[in-house]
Amino acid sequence: MKFNSKTSLSTRIINRAGGDAYVESPKLAFVSLLLTSFVKDQYYRSGNESLEEVSTLMDQIPDKRFVAKAAIYARTKFGMRSISHAVAGEIAKKVKNEQWTKNFFDKIIYRPDDMMEILAYYYAGGSKNEPNALRKGFAKALARFDEYSLGKYKKDGAEVSLIDIVNLVHPKSTPAISKLIKGTLKTPETWETKLTSAGQKASSEEDKEERKKEAWTSLIGERKIGYFALLRNLRNILQQAPEMVDQACGLLIDENLIQKSLVLPFRYVTAIDEIVQVGNENTANIRKILVAINKAVDISMVNVPKFDGDTLVVLDISGSMQGQPLKIGALFATALVKSNNADFMMFSDHAKYINLNPLDSTLSITAQIEKDGTMGGGTDFHCIFPAINKKYDRIVILSDMQGWMGDGTPMPVFEEYKKRTGSNPKVYSFDLQGYGSMQFPENNVFAIAGFSEKIFSVIKLLEQDKQALINEIEKIEL
Repeated sequence: MKFNSKTSLSTRIINRAGGDAYVESPKLAFVSLLLTSFVKDQYYRSGNESLEEVSTLMDQIPDKRFVAKAAIYARTKFGMRSISHAVAGEIAKKVKNEQWTKNFFDKIIYRPDDMMEILAYYYAGGSKNEPNALRKGFAKALARFDEYSLGKYKKDGAEVSLIDIVNLVHPKSTPAISKLIKGTLKTPETWETKLTSAGQKASSEEDKEERKKEAWTSLIGERKIGYFALLRNLRNILQQAPEMVDQACGLLIDENLIQKSLVLPFRYVTAIDEIVQVGNENTANIRKILVAINKAVDISMVNVPKFDGDTLVVLDISGSMQGQPLKIGALFATALVKSNNADFMMFSDHAKYINLNPLDSTLSITAQIEKDGTMGGGTDFHCIFPAINKKYDRIVILSDMQGWMGDGTPMPVFEEYKKRTGSNPKVYSFDLQGYGSMQFPENNVFAIAGFSEKIFSVIKLLEQDKQALINEIEKIEL
């Protein structure tokens, strides 16, 4: 992240919105893409274009070990799946005769189905001969999983099944692998299998409702439901097994389950959206669930940094930020405001301060920001600094960084603000879409990206280590 001034000035580009910007270094651009992409269509980029950029950025980074470490970081720390599978597939294609690749193909595997997704990506590109490093790494990874995990992710009907992986890599035999090979490994009871079974065996609608109630009672009572599945099914539990709401709420606020889940924070906001659609039925249980979700969010946000001095948090609410980016940005902005009693500003083609009550719950403030931020509009970073009315020690800007209004980048108006207030604030550029460009030279800002609350741990390090995000990745051993 340490560009000198001349290099920074020479890396001016036109961004995806048609505005002036600064290009990110390949490493930062690559990491930003990995930590923000679900390989789905975005405002300025399709899912397929994201995959093309993965390959292009990899070619621009000579240090392929860093590429591998970034993929492991994205998968195992941030819970990013498809984009990490793509990187692994590209490494299988492009990196040959390196001893560390065997360890990479072991460490990138967080769940058994990661292997199937990586291999499917590899085959989809026309590759056929799997590298030995991939075979050895997958074989080592397979030995880590128990009968439950292997049974859950057999994927017998998929293009690449788990038995296909076993036949390819010939792992060391374990009781679970032996049963898989013999065809005696049972599919464990999961919420999907139990609910499917309840629907198939029911003789009437009343019978189906009773069977689903029994299924939820068993899954929650015996703690056989994953945390993300629980969060996704709160509305179903509320309506089909209301007597299990108390136990479900207990699981929701279980700190160990939250930390292990890799659930991205915006999923809580989505869960709230589902619950409030239920209406006026079961109001007591609805309140219990809403309280539990709010507590769960606060538990997940324990690493939000507490800064010294005065902080301003600025959120982009322009048209390209509507939908998921705004949802994520609003939640992270709220967390920073509450933790630091910070001032808050929103901007699109104009900027304004918004008064928030830091004593309100995280999700209540987030909902208020989302409601107030649906106006859309153009993206003008120049409007931020003339609207600031005081001296700050730091300014955190959450955006997709696709400014296109005004003349040039916002650096001149930023300099004018510093002169006007006699300040020299640290600027945090929080990238919410990973498009590969910035509104400030990279060497002048603290650059971060990501959808996971884990990014707050990195923010804590930034003021002591400007390359904290890159250095955290470098610490991974291969």
